[in-house]
Amino acid sequence: MPLLDTDRDLTRHSYYAATAARTQSFAELQGDAGACDVAIVGGGLAGLSAAIELRQRGFDVVLLEAQQIGWGASGRNGGQAIHGLACDLATIEAQLGQGEARRVFAMSIEALDLIRQRCARFQIDCDWRDGYLGVATSERKARELRADTDTLASRYDYPLRWIEHSELAQWIASPRYVAGVYDPRSGHLHPLKYCLGLARAAAGLGVRLHEGSVVSHIDRGRASRNGIQLRTAAGATVRARQLLLAGNVYLQEMAPAVAPHLAARIMPVGTYIVCSKTMPVAQADALIPCGAAVCDTNFVLDYFRTTADHRMLYGGRVSYSTATPKNLAASMGQRMAATFPQLQGIEVEYAWGGFVDISMNRAPDFGRVPALGDRVYYLQGFSGHGLALTGLAGKLVAEAMAGDASRFDTFARLKHRPFPGGRALRTPALVLGMAYYRLKDML
Repeated sequence: MPLLDTDRDLTRHSYYAATAARTQSFAELQGDAGACDVAIVGGGLAGLSAAIELRQRGFDVVLLEAQQIGWGASGRNGGQAIHGLACDLATIEAQLGQGEARRVFAMSIEALDLIRQRCARFQIDCDWRDGYLGVATSERKARELRADTDTLASRYDYPLRWIEHSELAQWIASPRYVAGVYDPRSGHLHPLKYCLGLARAAAGLGVRLHEGSVVSHIDRGRASRNGIQLRTAAGATVRARQLLLAGNVYLQEMAPAVAPHLAARIMPVGTYIVCSKTMPVAQADALIPCGAAVCDTNFVLDYFRTTADHRMLYGGRVSYSTATPKNLAASMGQRMAATFPQLQGIEVEYAWGGFVDISMNRAPDFGRVPALGDRVYYLQGFSGHGLALTGLAGKLVAEAMAGDASRFDTFARLKHRPFPGGRALRTPALVLGMAYYRLKDML
């Protein structure tokens, strides 16, 4: 089943969709829309961030979204904005050296600050709350977490608060964990409210946004100084001097016509979330007294937090075959109760999911599309760690389009390999690989 068809089923019972009012809609692109400075394909956090940054620099921007603004992972994720990247910093060090790795890490912290700045500037009420708690499920995992924490402090000047098992109950009311770390600078929010807030900001700045506008063709003959022509499935056209592909995993739906080589470098991975019914305030607050977003350190991890309206939002089950797990609400409810036995039997009111774009090494994949010229950029491979990083990515690509590519090219120098086996074999190969890591986590 195509990704978009699968995702339509997964959006139907989203807590975020039920609690974020869509007060604006943006008309489908019609006819010949003429010329613009920059066209953006993708109305998620990365595309909207780039649109805002470009418009603030005086660029005329047209953004095309195939579905609705925030329809993909940008509006359905776990809501956790965390320091760093999805990959180990050692991956960045091995390719770029420690100096550039420090620079990349510092930009990940800038990404956190950018969320706060945009919420303040554009008056976006997205239920932001400070705090992130990383927790270990075994003594071995605790030792690894402590080593990583020491590395952040000594090599990256980013100290975290270490929490021994004896004091962990003050931070989280779960018997599952043996140690943890706390970061007050990271945090969590309602991602769809944030995404829609960015869209309102972009529209207010003069960005031309269009929903329901599926890009089906890029005129490669025009990928030059004379402009790049985009055509939608409905036959509408727009010309741009520069182009940003920010569709992430959904570019695979357009890959044969748009950017086939990019699709081979990311893998669609399904991730699933449930949300409980509203609880009494005291009960909800007692689950995570520190109020932080929580994530364990397993390779196949669980992540969760309480919401502004006193629910438990719990994610963690993944699918590397793009097939939605059966009995999703019940199975995820059992995972939630395994972490918080006091929630045994609580009603799961919402259950939904979506796809994130995983790269082979889990490092972000930013760059240009050689086949379309050096004026066509792309952002992908956030690997489930993109809530904050997408915002920074939009800023970096805007800097590059405006003439300063120094920061963008730091990421663009990272090397990425395609998943082995092509589209036919990479999914079963990854399923086998993830089964190994899941077993390793269990043992």
